[in-house]
Amino acid sequence: MIRTKGLVKRYGSFTAVDSIDLNIPRGEIYGFLGPNGAGKTTTIMMLLGITRPTAGEIWLFDEPYSPQRLDLRKRIGVVPEKHPRGVWPWMTAREYLGLFADLFEVPGAAARIDALLEKVDLAPYRSKRVREYSRGMLQKLSIIRALLHDPDILFLDEPISGLDPIGIKQVRDLILSENREGRTIFISSHQLSEMEKICHRVAMLFRGKLMVEDTMANLLSRMTVDREIHVELESVPEGLPERLRKLPFVRDAVAQGETLIVKLAKQGDYRKALSEQLIAQGLVPLRIVEKTPSLEEAFITITQENIDSLARGGRT
Repeated sequence: MIRTKGLVKRYGSFTAVDSIDLNIPRGEIYGFLGPNGAGKTTTIMMLLGITRPTAGEIWLFDEPYSPQRLDLRKRIGVVPEKHPRGVWPWMTAREYLGLFADLFEVPGAAARIDALLEKVDLAPYRSKRVREYSRGMLQKLSIIRALLHDPDILFLDEPISGLDPIGIKQVRDLILSENREGRTIFISSHQLSEMEKICHRVAMLFRGKLMVEDTMANLLSRMTVDREIHVELESVPEGLPERLRKLPFVRDAVAQGETLIVKLAKQGDYRKALSEQLIAQGLVPLRIVEKTPSLEEAFITITQENIDSLARGGRT
């Protein structure tokens, strides 16, 4: 659905996007992640044909893409980072959506507008003017506008910016619902904890370079050096961590209050063996939880590795 080869964008001597190759299949939720200024929005602007690449090639729907391909552009929905207050502040939300429904010749537009407004709890405010909408309400309105014409690809640039926790969940549920219907979704964001919940694959961008691209499961697995098990006990006896460290499958053990934190070898599942060791010493685990690395931790680790490489004069 989306493919690039050697995509580059330079502004004078500054390289905003540096030789990015993407290959995103149909039906995937693809997270394009990185800090502010990493080159995410610039990449989206090139994919949409708004910004001309300095070098490289772009294919959408397995066809070469250019701004002149209106037939392809009609199959795309876009939620920009900036909200749709624009030149329409005097319109009501329903009038605003009706304008775009007319432009895209959406069949059954009134019913579709009402159904989408209901999904994000904006139905009670359909007659409210756009200028009276909060930032979070504008973000939801922008998402609805992008979905009106039933696009095959949905581009979202910072889709949960300005939303409260309830709004974030509503947008998350809407994204997952649209994806279940077969829509390919490309999400650019720096809010990694939320992207971890919904993305099938993620790419991490830093200083215009694509540092890593993988499935969520594979990426987090690669970041896992040891398995970290948190065992809650009534109390941690003195000397227990030292005794556990002598076991061949235990890498480390420390006590934090009533919680025993044990690092086990990554290969193999030693949780049963650990429980047996504790029970043999007359201890009853009240709770056992395995801590897994977060996407934020993975990004920090990968970013630091690249910074260190650059400092040594190496390549990222």
